[in-house]
Amino acid sequence: MTKEEMKRLVCKTIDDYAEQIKDLAINIQLEPELGFKEKKTSAKIAEFMKNLGLEVETGLALTGVKSKVCGKKDGPTVAVISELDAVGTPDDPRCDPMTGAAHTCGHFLQMASMMAACAGIVKSGVMKELAGNAVFFAVPAEEYVEIDFRKRMIDEGKLHFLGGKSELVYRGHFDDIDMSMMMHSQGDAPENSVYIGTSSNGFVGKLVRYKGKAAHAANAPHEGVNALNAACLGIMGVNALRETFKEDDMVRVHPIITKGGDLVNCVPADVRLELYVRGKTMDAIDNVHKRVDAAFKAGGDAVGAETIIETLPGMLPLHCSKAMNELFVNNIRFESPSTEIKETGHFTASTDMGDISHLMPTIHPFIGGAKGGLHTKEFEVTSFEAAGILPGKAFAMNIIDLLYDNAQVAKEIIDREKPLLTKEEYLAKMESYFSR
Repeated sequence: MTKEEMKRLVCKTIDDYAEQIKDLAINIQLEPELGFKEKKTSAKIAEFMKNLGLEVETGLALTGVKSKVCGKKDGPTVAVISELDAVGTPDDPRCDPMTGAAHTCGHFLQMASMMAACAGIVKSGVMKELAGNAVFFAVPAEEYVEIDFRKRMIDEGKLHFLGGKSELVYRGHFDDIDMSMMMHSQGDAPENSVYIGTSSNGFVGKLVRYKGKAAHAANAPHEGVNALNAACLGIMGVNALRETFKEDDMVRVHPIITKGGDLVNCVPADVRLELYVRGKTMDAIDNVHKRVDAAFKAGGDAVGAETIIETLPGMLPLHCSKAMNELFVNNIRFESPSTEIKETGHFTASTDMGDISHLMPTIHPFIGGAKGGLHTKEFEVTSFEAAGILPGKAFAMNIIDLLYDNAQVAKEIIDREKPLLTKEEYLAKMESYFSR
């Protein structure tokens, strides 16, 4: 078969599975789970893959699900990735009332796109015409939340890192993959559209604790050390730094107070914050986050509180493959010429696909077909075909482009786009951010 014949066959096959995929994605949306706890979600993905006749690995980094489809001969391995976890949105009517988890980041649509690509590749039989392998990989814990829970899991030896993809890299589950692709929903984009970006911010996480001295807030405030005042001064110190952040570095520092005291009638003696320090490059992050530490410590020093700052590895900045992005755009146009393509350049949010993009050629397009902002109760699918099925078709067609003709295109991209870090360098970099 020609490439075009394969692509049409794959898209027709995906259409045959579209309703089943939609039903499963909605079912996943209605049972949201937070990171490293996605047991029901991973079971649903595993069952779908097994029903396609695939052998499935489960329990990877606790909940990850992975399956490989081999071509007619050896060659590069291309992965289509999705994320299993939800995010906290307690005011969403579809949230889990016990945890506040909801799929307002659109990860259920990622899973739809991966399942679509998987069904299309497997049931069309095109891999017998291609050189290399296709991997379909549902991974845990992209959202960087519930930090205390994840730290306990590290202390118990159940995790090494706090994020899903970094944990999978550490455990060797990306060792057999050469190229990777994943989409993400675009907020406030109800139209049929695709947003092609080139890069994103990375970040390090921080936990800050101020230890003061309790006292009666009205009768003897002079006997206390107000840890909440220390926190307020620390936050103001960070705000005073903002004018020194370089525009090109795209720095974002956004703290929240997770504990502001115990009783209103007591001088607060235990106040805690959580924050990210984001930047366009790791050099920018490394330059800024130590100055942020100094600002928070100054807040404690000013009132005589003890300041404890814990830095944690977060996510690396995303670097997208230009060649793979071009293939993706061409395949969107092949299947849906009316879909609007928008070039978006850099985005200031973060994704742990950035970690993977340091190790291999990677893409991370944003996909329309949903209204409302991400991480809000207003997030709502307007076109499941545009938001979940079409990107899956494009991923399947990308696999064909990459692995056709003895995988010539894939080999050229891999040869030209060298990894930014080796696995060993990556792990060392991530380890270096564990500090207290």
